Amino acid sequence: MPSRVEMHWTLSHLPAIVAAVGAALGCDNCYGPQEDVLLARNVRRMQPESLPAVTQPRAPLEWGQINFLHTTDTHGWLEGHLKEQNYGADWGDFVSFNKLMKEKARSLEVDLLLIDTGDLHDGAGLADATSPNGNASNIIFENLDYDLLAIGNHELYVSEIAYETFYQFSTVYGDRYLTSNVEIINPVTNQFEYIGSKYRYFTTHYGLRIMAFGVLFDFTGNSNVSRVTKAADLVKQQWFRDAVNYTKPIDLFLVIGHNPVRPSVKSSTFGILYNTIRGLRPDIPIQAFGGHTHIRDFYVHDDKTTGLESGRYCETLGWLSMSGIKSPTFRGKQTLSGVPNPTRKAVPIRTGTPTGLASTPTSSSGLAYARRYLDWNRLTFAYHTAPNRHFDFGGGLSVTNDITEARKELGLQKLFGCAPLTYCQFCQPFGAPGNIYTLVETAFATVIVNESRRDIPRLIISNIGTIRFDLPKGPFTLDDSYIVSPFPDAFQFIPNVPYSIAKQVLGILNAGPVQKREFSQEFGFGQMTFQDSCIDPPISHNHATGRHYAGGRLLRRQNIQLFPGYTTTDDFGTDGDDTPHTKIPNYIQPNDIQANASFPTDGSDPETVDFVFVDFIADYVLGALKSIGTNYAMGDVLYYLPKNFTTNSYLPVYAKIAWQENMPNCPVGIGIGS
Repeated sequence: MPSRVEMHWTLSHLPAIVAAVGAALGCDNCYGPQEDVLLARNVRRMQPESLPAVTQPRAPLEWGQINFLHTTDTHGWLEGHLKEQNYGADWGDFVSFNKLMKEKARSLEVDLLLIDTGDLHDGAGLADATSPNGNASNIIFENLDYDLLAIGNHELYVSEIAYETFYQFSTVYGDRYLTSNVEIINPVTNQFEYIGSKYRYFTTHYGLRIMAFGVLFDFTGNSNVSRVTKAADLVKQQWFRDAVNYTKPIDLFLVIGHNPVRPSVKSSTFGILYNTIRGLRPDIPIQAFGGHTHIRDFYVHDDKTTGLESGRYCETLGWLSMSGIKSPTFRGKQTLSGVPNPTRKAVPIRTGTPTGLASTPTSSSGLAYARRYLDWNRLTFAYHTAPNRHFDFGGGLSVTNDITEARKELGLQKLFGCAPLTYCQFCQPFGAPGNIYTLVETAFATVIVNESRRDIPRLIISNIGTIRFDLPKGPFTLDDSYIVSPFPDAFQFIPNVPYSIAKQVLGILNAGPVQKREFSQEFGFGQMTFQDSCIDPPISHNHATGRHYAGGRLLRRQNIQLFPGYTTTDDFGTDGDDTPHTKIPNYIQPNDIQANASFPTDGSDPETVDFVFVDFIADYVLGALKSIGTNYAMGDVLYYLPKNFTTNSYLPVYAKIAWQENMPNCPVGIGIGS
């Protein structure tokens, strides 16, 4: 029997899949002709390893006068999530979906714009296994004809990537790539130039006149070949104010950026941009599209200004529709027949008004909105492009094949072992078998061994930021090693530390703040952490903390089985998730974890230990030791293992030792939280 890694989903598998779905739903024939077509189209393509989704969206999309598809924080996940059925589509599937949606917009005589708000690098093997990072993934990404794009902070950490963005990526999209506050030194002129365009003024197919800006949050971790202008300074620049007061008519402002849309988020600068534009142009609608915090969110600024944020990692495709924009040049349709129309008014729900932000208790703008967060799978894509249409197109199929071939060439399918459980960051309490930090402690004790000191008791400490993503049950591959633990932090130690002292450090670290990285002018991705919320949001698989699914209209059948996933609450309520899910639990985790190894077998405490830690937290460890009254300094710190054995290395080694059962036919789970 072929392994799940090698198996291609084909139409020949359809009867078994339909039967399995029927059993899950508690009925023998839940799926009528329409669902058969949707399911068939769901499993025909994708990557060979991907799982098909079985829960379709709750209702058709609302279509308005102007509509938007929004991606953000894709981070190289263009293959899709190979072991999570909710998010199994790949970039080729999205290419086909976008083509059909554009055709549908034309048939309805309305506009549809495709927008991305940055962070294309760092996160999955397709992006990270090349040099430079993104060398393969960017070419695949560029198969989509975006209308507007903005730069992310992950395009700026490394000079080589920043220049690739300047010379290659930005030229693909021309004036559609917006970097209103991001410049780079042109090595020919030795002068700063905008990586993309400062703004874009354009007219849509059906005549709406738009002024667009692309603004990165006030990022300071960029390499020294680029510079980021703070939003507070940007809005004072004359070119920006001239663009807001443009000489030609403006029907709608689009403010996109790698920037949280909710002003209360510490790193967000949308509030500054909103205040400036609204102060100069009080009557023109403003629509924001953000990113960076990796959540689904929708924020209402005033009765004609809202902001959408659309998740991360090709898990979410954002949808927004608007109607009621007044424009003498618009020649499309305002009211549509045959599809739902947007009906929601933008009314701020906050009881207090943040300093400098306007608040409107009711809406008199005449604008109507609808927003939706689409799960990234073929069942979703098929459902929303009508079941009587053929889904796959040559361009999409070609991209899917390119992804498959690129993964083969990069060796991303190299199999180290079969993960016997799903290990998550937050859906299990610390110490539980399915908690990934519990797994890390076990792996550390097994693998982090200096052979010349094997018999010496050791404590091994790491911050939880060494882990970036969950590990679903199934094959553990080279790709997974990039996804789960991408950071090449080396293992250092102080020899012969009294155990009575060393055992106190973990408690001190966990009682203190989350460890944060101080950025130098030049560094690679592997030198950064994702624990500084002002630079990068805490990376988790927590699908919107504190958000709950509160029901919603389910079509055709009421006994549908729900699977864990996003359950979002935003300023429009609880009905934004396109596919209903059950909530994924969220447990608080420690800042740091510790493994013990080679301790006396009689249960007694050792007198001294080798005190091992990842080099990223060396300063924090030394600070903790100093607070106990010791005089340890960096001069006492040595490398416990060779520098090239890092936090990106130990899980593959552990898998070869502990996860060989069921090789190579690894059974696959159904995703996080199940």
